[in-house]
Amino acid sequence: MNRKHTVGYLVVFLLLAVLVYLQVRTWKRFDWETFSQQTRHVNWWMVLAAVGLIYLADALRAWRWAIFLKPVKAANAVDLLPAQFIGFAALALLGRPGELIRPYIIARKTNLSFPSQLAVWIVERLSDTSSVALVLSLVLLFSSSLHTLGAYHALRKSGLLLIVLVIFGIGTALVLRRFSTQIAERVEAALHPRFPHFAARIRHRLLAFGEGLNTIHDLPSFAAVTAISIGIWLLAVGAYYLVTHAYDAPELRSLDFAHCVLLMSASVAGGVLQLPVVGGGSQLLTISMLLNVLHIRPDSPELATSCGILLWAVTFMAVVPVGLALAHREHLSLRKLEAESHPADVEA
Repeated sequence: MNRKHTVGYLVVFLLLAVLVYLQVRTWKRFDWETFSQQTRHVNWWMVLAAVGLIYLADALRAWRWAIFLKPVKAANAVDLLPAQFIGFAALALLGRPGELIRPYIIARKTNLSFPSQLAVWIVERLSDTSSVALVLSLVLLFSSSLHTLGAYHALRKSGLLLIVLVIFGIGTALVLRRFSTQIAERVEAALHPRFPHFAARIRHRLLAFGEGLNTIHDLPSFAAVTAISIGIWLLAVGAYYLVTHAYDAPELRSLDFAHCVLLMSASVAGGVLQLPVVGGGSQLLTISMLLNVLHIRPDSPELATSCGILLWAVTFMAVVPVGLALAHREHLSLRKLEAESHPADVEA
């Protein structure tokens, strides 16, 4: 682990420590026996079904990546599937430094350059962000089940803001797709006199992003990528629904599709702050959403805590066994891949 990763982990740890402190201070008491009982009565068949939905979502990601590769190389989605599981296992076990392992493995498997797959990864992130924002916005604007929430009006305004941001993001992406070279050169020229290294990096990122956008080469591909992206996150919502309804608590069983979209969005936002293996931000924001927005026994946090941890385990950690098994089958070491992908990213 290099110095940059160590500093990053330290910052994340401090932020999570503050969040944990604020969370614990709001709890009057926490009964570990109650927590154990709530977890013990879970319907594990429903949890396994939720894991199956997450695996299916990862399979759709392989299909989407194959569509991205069409302009440069015909790829079979089945051949790209192991990279998805191995990459997400690396993300769960290594934290953010493992995030580039997926594009690195795919670059090796397809004999394409790592910068080209890094560009695809950037477009994938844009597709995911837009899809989550779109689903969340529609739910906030049109779902009647959220009207009773005390934070409904604030959430509705957030939905409108998200729609504006998605439209702005799509517009910006289209402009970059058409004029990425000109924009990159102008930005570099403006920044180079005072920040030459930063200017070069920004130029590279803009060019990579523009190159990645060219992977969506026609209207059918755009429609397929859009449908698959939305499908991925609807499967994730389904996993949240199954996990919350796996508990015998009526408060959790009363949650519907719209509530699960809120939970998923909180988890995605919290996933920005996570440590290897232990996670952190995802669980904390999910638990906070359950307690403070959905009002799942706010005076007795054991149920919300159990559900938040189980949701994190299903959506973030369940991929680890399959990912490690596939890595072993293909004679790959996650630590070695992380060490190799970081210099490749710097060189790119």
